[in-house]
Amino acid sequence: MTFLDTFERHSWEGMAERINSKQAADVERALNRHGKRDLDDFCALISPVAVPYLEQMAQLSYKLTRKRFGNTTQLYIPMYLSNECHNICTYCGFSVHNKLERRTLNQQQIMQEVAAIKSHGFEHLLLVTGEANRTVGVDYLEQALEWVRPYFSSLSMEVQSLDQADYERLIKKGLNSVLLYQETYHRDNYKQYHPKGKKGNFEYRLETPDRLGRAGIHRIGLGTLLGLEDWRTDAGFIALHLGYLERQYWQTKYSISLPRLRPAAGVQSPNVEVTDRDFVQLICAYRIYSENVEISLSTRECPEFRDHLLKLGITSMSAGSKTEPGGYSIEEEALEQFEISDERSAEEVAAMIRRQGFEPVWKDWDSVLG
Repeated sequence: MTFLDTFERHSWEGMAERINSKQAADVERALNRHGKRDLDDFCALISPVAVPYLEQMAQLSYKLTRKRFGNTTQLYIPMYLSNECHNICTYCGFSVHNKLERRTLNQQQIMQEVAAIKSHGFEHLLLVTGEANRTVGVDYLEQALEWVRPYFSSLSMEVQSLDQADYERLIKKGLNSVLLYQETYHRDNYKQYHPKGKKGNFEYRLETPDRLGRAGIHRIGLGTLLGLEDWRTDAGFIALHLGYLERQYWQTKYSISLPRLRPAAGVQSPNVEVTDRDFVQLICAYRIYSENVEISLSTRECPEFRDHLLKLGITSMSAGSKTEPGGYSIEEEALEQFEISDERSAEEVAAMIRRQGFEPVWKDWDSVLG
């Protein structure tokens, strides 16, 4: 059994109707419920009728986040190992049809990046690659983990979907968590965003968190790309997926990311507008639905908006990010995956967090407590 079995029992249209049919009484019931909320509660909280309740949702989200995570915000940084990719993804600057400079870092270049990143105090590193199995397959990823493991307390990856045995190999080399975004749960439209490459296999990607759970990964990250399809319906499927995983792999921790489609070379514009108000509603709904889920915020969002979101349920933030391989230490420019919006340094972001009465955490607390 995998999540695919659960997914097959729900249609896109059915999930949309489940959300859009909610009434004010459903929202009030979800807000006042004691104990864990269910999927219907979540659907009510992301429904259009919940918009007038945003202030109440924000207050509850703040309270629940402080209760579970205290006044801390974890800082992490992505390190792009390669922008080589064999997929065509219509929303990504790494897409194979973009005929621009490609680069895969060797050991010397990786260690240059490590030195630059460590100079800012980071302990939580996210390794990112395109999907090019011949160049950045499991052997390369395993070697990269061996090189960087002595320098960081927590190692995460955002790479291609892999088999369970591959994840087991990487976990032995120090891999703590994997971020794997479905991009959209709209099965019929998924293929049009992924017309070429392994990523176009919707079912294989959908079952990846199951393979991660069976492999014994410490943390699994879920998410969709906001701007491809109706954000409310995609969020409903993430909540469905999260609930399934929490029951099936209860010893694993979970995180949710909310990337909005950003400009990049040769990529499409958003199909659906996701406003700042929509974004706030989504964060609060996720927190109220799951008190334990970690919610991550990337530098895709502008500085002012990131500052305001800090108290609404966010538990981790990237800072000082570069989205091209070698971006921290190699002067020559390579192709970026997307343009970042918050270009502040890690030190500036940490100072902002302190000004708001929070403590920036450089070292992953899960590793400390584990």
